[in-house]
Amino acid sequence: MTTTTHGRRFPPEVLTPEEVRRLLNALAGDRWACLRDRALIAVLYRTGLRVSEALALREKDVDPARHAVRVMRGKGSRSRTVGIDDGALHVLNQWLQRRSAMGYDAGQAIFCTAWGRAVAPGHVRRMLKRAGEAAGIAKRVHPHGLRHTLAAELREEGIDIGVISKQLGHADISTTARYLDHIAPWRVVQVVAGRKW
Repeated sequence: MTTTTHGRRFPPEVLTPEEVRRLLNALAGDRWACLRDRALIAVLYRTGLRVSEALALREKDVDPARHAVRVMRGKGSRSRTVGIDDGALHVLNQWLQRRSAMGYDAGQAIFCTAWGRAVAPGHVRRMLKRAGEAAGIAKRVHPHGLRHTLAAELREEGIDIGVISKQLGHADISTTARYLDHIAPWRVVQVVAGRKW
């Protein structure tokens, strides 16, 4: 799977956990926009949602008790429920508390602008690019790259491909298999690298 931008094709680039930490640290601070953007990165990275899915989330779509996020507007108009871990929920909750104190209601997009409108995908791409540069990450940092990163990490942890497919919202498991072949070819690398000459 390659990402296309303005007619150019880029290979998928997976971030390391250390690079993701640096990305989040590049948005350190207590400003409301930093809290929002850190929460958005945490959600994209730890759920594997498409940027459009994350930006459409409302508070009612997040169930912290069950560690679940309900995607109501998925690709192909499909809905699904995905998992979210404690670490991502903690970062998200910091933003939700600030957001509530700022007077936004539960019916508005979680990731909203100062005027209460949903953040635009273009903002997310620009924010990630700037944060990646500030963090000194040489790779291209973009929303879909965080999705790639989650998929690669789950595969490396030995998670079943069917579970990964459902988390990513792929209609067909063969799509997930092709996806993982591009971004997580580690089994092939390990087998060949382990041969003796």
